Amino acid sequence: MEPNTNEATAPKRLKTGGRKPLIIIGVIAAVLLAAYVALCAYANSLDTFYPNTTVNGVDVAGLTAEQAAERLRQEIPEETVEFYLPLTDETGDGESVPEEVALYEETPAAVCTYRELGVTEDLDYETSAQFAFDTTQGRDNFFVQGWRYLACLVGADGRLGVVLEPEEAVFQAKMKELSEQFSREAQDASYEVTEDAIQITKARNGLSVSASDLTESVQARWNGIGNGEAVSIQVDSARILPAKTLTAQEIYDDCSGVVKNASYDKETGAIVPEEAGADFDVDEAQTLLDAAEPGETVTVPAQVELPAVTAEELEQVLFRDVLGEARTHVGGTSARRSNVKLSAATINEYVMNSGDVFSYNEVVGQRTAARGYQAAPAYVQGETVDEIGGGICQTSSTLYLACLRSNLEITERYAHRYVPAYITAGMDATVSWGGPDYKFTNNSLYPIKIVTIYENNYLTVRILGTNVDGTSVKMTNEWLSTTPYETVYEDDPTLAPGTEQVKTTPYTGYKYRTYRNVYDADGKLISSSYEATSDYKARNKVVLRGPAVETAGGDAQIPGGTTDPADPTTPGEPTEPQDPEVPTEPTEPVTPTTPDEGWTIQTPGQGTEDPAGETP
Repeated sequence: MEPNTNEATAPKRLKTGGRKPLIIIGVIAAVLLAAYVALCAYANSLDTFYPNTTVNGVDVAGLTAEQAAERLRQEIPEETVEFYLPLTDETGDGESVPEEVALYEETPAAVCTYRELGVTEDLDYETSAQFAFDTTQGRDNFFVQGWRYLACLVGADGRLGVVLEPEEAVFQAKMKELSEQFSREAQDASYEVTEDAIQITKARNGLSVSASDLTESVQARWNGIGNGEAVSIQVDSARILPAKTLTAQEIYDDCSGVVKNASYDKETGAIVPEEAGADFDVDEAQTLLDAAEPGETVTVPAQVELPAVTAEELEQVLFRDVLGEARTHVGGTSARRSNVKLSAATINEYVMNSGDVFSYNEVVGQRTAARGYQAAPAYVQGETVDEIGGGICQTSSTLYLACLRSNLEITERYAHRYVPAYITAGMDATVSWGGPDYKFTNNSLYPIKIVTIYENNYLTVRILGTNVDGTSVKMTNEWLSTTPYETVYEDDPTLAPGTEQVKTTPYTGYKYRTYRNVYDADGKLISSSYEATSDYKARNKVVLRGPAVETAGGDAQIPGGTTDPADPTTPGEPTEPQDPEVPTEPTEPVTPTTPDEGWTIQTPGQGTEDPAGETP
């Protein structure tokens, strides 16, 4: 048999699992170990900081602790801290802003150096540098030092931080300054009407940052942090103060109505700003407003009607001028004079804005003893009796004449039943609680104020306001007719025979027409218009007489005879009423005209009862 040549000639295979690879791995491991041990030995031998090491952002690689302290002293005070405030219009609910959901402004609200925060060259940098060195390169673990060296070598673990205690006074002062700088009031949405546009300022929420809260934020974040970049502090302790917003529709509803002049607040004494009227595209305005940043002002084209009187102007001319005044002598009993003084004091300093209507009865109120009014002579159904409040019509009459001379609009006025002696005929105004009232309207563009002065038994009423064109008013009256009184006798058996006694004093009746004459600043007559007709009634003289006296011939003599017309010039008759110390009225001829539209003058009809409160 032939031998198997294949088996004889086949090469031998190497046996797996030999020892040579293990030896190689072992050698490599031994070399690496030796190298690491050598690295550890090297690392432990260093008295300088490892590569890529920073302390609070300052590079100290290769420096000893002493050298590092000097570098820290030079550079740390100049390092910066950036403060970022929350976006108030993204997270504004009035509460503290949670850090995990807060969004912050892209631009820092403040950038401060460590020096400004109290970290100066005078701090103990030697201790800080040595602490940083011992923390990372201490000799307590031989093999760990090599690993730390490698980590620093590749830049993975070389950022160190130390706590730097600032100068407390400097630090706290800066915290207070920053808290005031960061805090701001909420800026409510607002708008201003110009000649041809609406300027709308978008609302911006406010911030409240306390110094103590800011201190905690800074101490918790900036100490011990350093990565070679500016330290960033997000002020999440700020409280958001929501501002009032306005939509374009709300602005339109507010300013598209009636134009209002600046006015006077009677309660506070402040000037109320004017309001202009504007018409604009609401959708366009809202689009501009939505695109605006908080606090930004946008301009919306508009058709504008501006007020005639602005707050700025009113501040300069408020109650600047005496528009008109009247002065009357107050006579009669002490009770009557007291009533005039009291009623005048009630209307003193009374302010009316443009368009306001004054009601004498409403302002003065009911005349009662509880309010200080006394009983004084007054007319009741044509008779003279004592009534509470007698005399207060002198105040309303003096006010009426002052209003006429101020060129104000008379809304309601009644003449007395009998012509009063303390004021020019046709210039009086009678009033009664529950009856006739005196009313006038401030038809000027500016606020007016009533001022009354009572002294030396004279009552002066002034109307203060703003006279922009220098015009003035003088009143004239036109006598139309006279109605003489008659003397009427009544038998009175209680009187002694042949005697007489006057029961009712007489008054002559008169009818007058009054005119308002307006003059320009140079004294030239501009207009003369009919004002009112005053029809004063006559009151008969009533004389009581006793029984007839028997004569020698047996006939009875009746005192006084029959009813005879009275002679208006008889001594004791009422004289033509005059206004004490009133400037002479104009003497130019006056042509009656139709009363001005918008107001009415009323006079009591025949038989109207005269109000209680007026005196002869």
